[in-house]
Amino acid sequence: MFLRRFFFAQLLAAFVCIGCSGSVCLGQAKVAPIVVDVDAGHRTGPYEAVWSYFGADEPNYSYAANGQHLLSELSQLSTAPVYLRLHNLLTTGDGSSSLKWGSTNIYREDAQGKPIYDWTITDKIFDAMRDNRITPLVEVGFMPEALSVHPKPYRHTFPDGSVYTGWSYPPKDYEKWAALVTAWTQHLHDRYGDAAVNTWLWEVWNEPDIEYWHGSPVEYDRLYDVTAAAIKKVLPAAKVGGPEATGVSPGKSEDFFRQFLEHCARGTNAATGGVGAPLAFISFHPKGSPKTVDGHVRMDIGHQLRAMDLGMRVVASFPEWKKTPIILGESDPEGCAACKGAQNGYRNGPLYGVSVAEATALATELAKRNGVNLQGAVTWAFEFENQPIFAGFRELATGGMSNGVDYLVDKPVLNVFRMMGMMGGDYVSVTSSGALPVEEVVKDSVRVAPDVNAVATRSQHRVDVLLWNYHDDDVAAEAAKVQLGVKNIPVRGVRVQKYLMDGQHSNAYEAWQKMGSPQQPTAEQFLELQRAGKLEPVGSAAALGTKNGRAELDLTLERQAVMLVRLSW
Repeated sequence: MFLRRFFFAQLLAAFVCIGCSGSVCLGQAKVAPIVVDVDAGHRTGPYEAVWSYFGADEPNYSYAANGQHLLSELSQLSTAPVYLRLHNLLTTGDGSSSLKWGSTNIYREDAQGKPIYDWTITDKIFDAMRDNRITPLVEVGFMPEALSVHPKPYRHTFPDGSVYTGWSYPPKDYEKWAALVTAWTQHLHDRYGDAAVNTWLWEVWNEPDIEYWHGSPVEYDRLYDVTAAAIKKVLPAAKVGGPEATGVSPGKSEDFFRQFLEHCARGTNAATGGVGAPLAFISFHPKGSPKTVDGHVRMDIGHQLRAMDLGMRVVASFPEWKKTPIILGESDPEGCAACKGAQNGYRNGPLYGVSVAEATALATELAKRNGVNLQGAVTWAFEFENQPIFAGFRELATGGMSNGVDYLVDKPVLNVFRMMGMMGGDYVSVTSSGALPVEEVVKDSVRVAPDVNAVATRSQHRVDVLLWNYHDDDVAAEAAKVQLGVKNIPVRGVRVQKYLMDGQHSNAYEAWQKMGSPQQPTAEQFLELQRAGKLEPVGSAAALGTKNGRAELDLTLERQAVMLVRLSW
């Protein structure tokens, strides 16, 4: 249906083209500009910062110099809480990190099998979050070597060999596991205080429907029950959730997800003997699936959205859980932050950022359509230490060292989060003639016409409009001409300020390429890259009159661009 509409629209444009005044002409075809209408008087619900969640495999980077710098930047994104989810908080090791690896050595045993707890490294991790005003989403995992039923081999050597080593197995002694979780929770409570820890979120494990858990679904349910009971022994009001399942896709992942929700609703609790288990939030992981096609990257945001949609539909099918908050525990364009390769180079530039804007907006729309409660979407990206600059990892910032000084350079994607963080108040009604229906994007992704779309919020003295121009294919294309109209403005004039992330703006990667792509930038070059990595205003704020409460602007939006237009008074 969409293809037919698009074809006839282009055919009609070709017949009616007389001149190019006020329009974009492609050869003899006259293409009308995209019309985006915002009704500042029609509030549709509070703006929730569902995007303010981040995570990483490598917990030890959180207290490195660049890691703390990035945590500070994240905390400044919004007045809403910013959450951090980390793997490997209970993994055995000396605290050193590598790709997809981290460790804390929190648990070991003496010669007689008596537990020895050591909070030293986890304190560094949680201190870094506290000091930078980050709220922990505490992932209880993985299995300490001394507790694993299959401990050897333990540390993996990614990218060589399997990463699913001894840390991914069930505990050999559930009483010792429960005692560890209880002691750790008590220590965290004592160190950070009741007021702080009661704002945290707690979850059990990660992706237990694949090799992250070398146990059966029933064994995971037992782990969940025992862990939740151990946390609540110390913190009765703790918000414990899970299961952080993959997918959700038809087959194994959906079956696992359903059985877990059934267990929490009506199963026998392995820790208490009662019916069901506490479930304060429900989590699963929607991922995209990009490929290289004809020498360029082709995203597949439809793949990511189908996983969201099915997971939400599964939750909605349980009356007990339909209104329970959902956290998309890893919501990303693809599945491996620490992987490199030609198909992952898009992560350095604007395509990563615009895909986040598209996925976040459509996730919110899917939640409304399914009647569920979306609380958050975790972007599984942080920063990597001791890696080449702009190596293509999925990260929020890249960096390096010059003359013994660490430098962190923000990637374009971080500026999209900055724009989303500037929004606030209530959502207001938006329509765009260039928007694709959400059901078509879910089904077919964005492969023909781009999705030129927008969301807007209204605060007491301002309206913020976030616009983007997204397409799966990372190829050159005509910019979109946009006519933005905002009605029901209560004053006769506003001040307008625009912010932009695209190929030429708020884009440190483009600045690095112009330098000649130096692998070891000088201190001066790093400073230049840091400046280029900040969110860039387009010109100065300017006065704009309104007519009958309506403001109008003509905008140009390049392919794979995100723009924030702020109207204030």
